[in-house]
Amino acid sequence: MEARPRLCCLPGCGYSYPATAFMPDPVTSAATAAVPQSTDAEMLTGFWYRALRSDEVHARELTPATLLELPLVLGRTDSGQAFAMRDNCPHRGIPLSYGWFDGQDVQCSYHGWKFDACSAQCVEIPSLTAADRLDPRKIRAGHFACQERDGYLWVFVPDPGTGGEPGGPAPGLPTFSENYRRTHLWAELPSNVDHGIIGLMDPAHGPFVHSAWWWRQRESIHEKEKRFEPIPLGFRMSAHQPSKNSAPYKLLKWYAGAAEVTTTIDFVLPNLRYETIRAGKYWFTSLTTVTPITRRRCRIDVAAAWNVFRHVPLAMTIARHFGKRFVEQDRLTMGQRAEGPRHNPPLMLIDDADRPAKWYFELKKAWLESRRTGQPLRHPMTGPVTLRWRS
Repeated sequence: MEARPRLCCLPGCGYSYPATAFMPDPVTSAATAAVPQSTDAEMLTGFWYRALRSDEVHARELTPATLLELPLVLGRTDSGQAFAMRDNCPHRGIPLSYGWFDGQDVQCSYHGWKFDACSAQCVEIPSLTAADRLDPRKIRAGHFACQERDGYLWVFVPDPGTGGEPGGPAPGLPTFSENYRRTHLWAELPSNVDHGIIGLMDPAHGPFVHSAWWWRQRESIHEKEKRFEPIPLGFRMSAHQPSKNSAPYKLLKWYAGAAEVTTTIDFVLPNLRYETIRAGKYWFTSLTTVTPITRRRCRIDVAAAWNVFRHVPLAMTIARHFGKRFVEQDRLTMGQRAEGPRHNPPLMLIDDADRPAKWYFELKKAWLESRRTGQPLRHPMTGPVTLRWRS
């Protein structure tokens, strides 16, 4: 079993902190060394990220987006192929999103240079004459691998200077039957990606941020015990019975009858949170991401699918109504939290409720070290561990 220190300081969001950050303070017997909080965060490359929702990209239109501070332009060809290019013409740098798209080629609005949308290869420079020796096809605009899955356009962001291609497909939302419903929720957060992600995995804020008759009440706080285990590039909250103080889970248990209800939650770098709820033949899954737009702004996206309550009238409308309120509560809280760093306060993480947040920071550091040295990632978890907290 993994040893569990009791209290530690929150690493600065720039993700650079001394080893002494985990040492106990001689006066308080807890780590209270002030770590200056940065408003920036290290953004991990070499991963797939959600760039836009599918319904934001229309036929023969160019849609700009920002991802990890990269200016992108996305679209979909007449054949249905999603594409992503750097939103700058390599000639004079004007955004290509100001140009035109005929379903196959993207044309710059400044000098009319044309680029194949799927390869970013230049196919025409109108100003060239027959005497010019320049071959347009040797010129490329910035190109990024792009896939459309589960209602999102995903873009692979390679390590700087590598132009690398992904080693596998974009992440997908797990489903367990042919017939199911699906929906999406989203919100921009005035926060760097680190604070967005540790808020995503924080188990203790629910009774305070999400206190409501339809979810759970503050008075229902009780002690919980959950088992965690390491998985590649992340960690898992092993299958367990859902919270007894949550109204939706109570309703699911009633709907499923005698079937046992279990929940499994995975977190995987750089920003993926999978939740799977099973109850006999019924299931609910979600894939939530917190995507860095800039170093100081991120976006939360939730894709959910389920076959439970599928034939109940207005089930989708009701689910989206309460889901949007849930996400809005998180957005408001993150906006309030963003006010604190203006005063550069020292921050801390406590066990056990904050242990997943510490694993995230340690995983992130291990990933960066692995990329720097070429050595295998050293996982911060040495084995399964049981955590306890009240929520």
